[in-house]
Amino acid sequence: MREPNELILADLIHVRAEQKPDLGVVTFEHFSLDGGATPDEVRTYADLHTNANRLAAGLIAKGFTAGDRYAVMMRNHPEFVEAMIAASITGGLFVPVDPRTRADKLAYMLQNSGCCGVICADYCLPELEQVRSQLPALKWVLGLESGETSTRLSAFRGVDDLRDILSRTAATVDVRSESPEAPLTIMYTSGTTGDPKGIVGNNARFCMSGMVGMLFGYQPDERPYTGLSFTHGNAQSMTLIPSLTMSLRGVISRRFTKSKLWDVCRRYSCTTFSLVGGMATALYSEPPRPDDADNPVRFVVSGGMPPAIWEAFERRYNVKILEVYGAMDGGGMAFKPLGQGPVGSFGKPMPGIEMKILDEEGNECPPGVTGEICVRPAGGGEAAVEYYGNPEASRKKIRGGWNRSGDMGHQDADGWLFFDYRAGGGIRHNGDFINPSFVEKAVAEDPSVADVFVYGVTAANGAPGEKDVVAVIVPVDAQRFDAAAVFTSCRAKLEANFVPTYLQIVDEIPKTASEKPVERTLVEQFDPRAANVYTESRG
Repeated sequence: MREPNELILADLIHVRAEQKPDLGVVTFEHFSLDGGATPDEVRTYADLHTNANRLAAGLIAKGFTAGDRYAVMMRNHPEFVEAMIAASITGGLFVPVDPRTRADKLAYMLQNSGCCGVICADYCLPELEQVRSQLPALKWVLGLESGETSTRLSAFRGVDDLRDILSRTAATVDVRSESPEAPLTIMYTSGTTGDPKGIVGNNARFCMSGMVGMLFGYQPDERPYTGLSFTHGNAQSMTLIPSLTMSLRGVISRRFTKSKLWDVCRRYSCTTFSLVGGMATALYSEPPRPDDADNPVRFVVSGGMPPAIWEAFERRYNVKILEVYGAMDGGGMAFKPLGQGPVGSFGKPMPGIEMKILDEEGNECPPGVTGEICVRPAGGGEAAVEYYGNPEASRKKIRGGWNRSGDMGHQDADGWLFFDYRAGGGIRHNGDFINPSFVEKAVAEDPSVADVFVYGVTAANGAPGEKDVVAVIVPVDAQRFDAAAVFTSCRAKLEANFVPTYLQIVDEIPKTASEKPVERTLVEQFDPRAANVYTESRG
């Protein structure tokens, strides 16, 4: 029998369960502002080891073998983590699926990955039921009763109760992942610009992402928190995996809720949490409270803090921002340590990788000149990425040995890196490049605005390369929303070219599992003549 290797997830949990069996390493909070909360779900290392082993035994009994794939489709339940570990025990791969995924996209992901099974929460079963007949390779479904719906598992054909398997005593299953290089997961891109691509990740990459805790300076008593979905790399690499590898007592919310984030941090003494996408702007849009700065958080790990609100955010909440940049298929990460570098920079590359700004020909851009953010191993090694079943996309991602991110940025004279815009996604308005974060800050400060996202649409004047500016707004009270007042406020705070051309009023901004606004959906919904779209002349 081989020695345990902590770069194999199943071995890591086995070792920790022997060392610290009773440590409550993850708490799934059910704190409610209205006092109606159900008890928290705490998992010790021993719990995770036992439950994952029982699930692995149950899957093997269903014929699951090394190399097989199954999807995990649920919000942040403890069973999600146990399903991850079970994949490592069986030598299989788990495919995390955003629980908001609709039928057509769900069918694509399950077909593309060749999943033979699905582990999902009851609230996801209606979407799965719509496409199940299209999935001949799907052999089994395990359902989790969440308490969030009155629908019973028995209402769906061929769905076994996940908790029934987890309640059965099972003999210890020998870990079938033979090495750290054994594949563990297929994580799909958000698909904001086309069909999602499945990024293959192995055990070593999964476990090694826990080292970000050491890079960021997590302390032994750190209590990281996230409400981001486990179907996104941020929640895994910034919170879950550092907690598992460093024996931190992580706190997990079933979903991100901006109105209770600070209350959760206070209740559980959380010392750090992650923000990505539009989350910072959404938090900043909340009405100021006298206790905003009274919280235990030392620093916020941010992926995309708008420069316009960066310092105001730090002052208001009495925190520091640790900015990071990376992508699941990006080949590496950069970060700006606390107290170092200029506001707006996402830092410098982590040890072991190179990150440069290159032009189309592969030449490095001089300071201040925008080019593509590119990554490769330090020392001139060639970057690599594997999209499941798509060798052509894998090949195109690498050019000249560099992983071409598709993100445009620049560096300053001291080597600090900055993100400018997604390739093809810049907003050029009346000859100026518009920084959406400045517009979002101005709109977010209006007390009638609950959330905002800014994007561009083809300019009505038809000028080549020009775009009109659209501010998508979720109002606090749609019946009393005053578009004219928002335009007036923007005129007072912004340069003329930065003032939105349109205000697009919505009930909710569509977002990915990483809380990144889905611009494509908003563009499809946008109609300048629609009743929910305002201009200054129609405000």
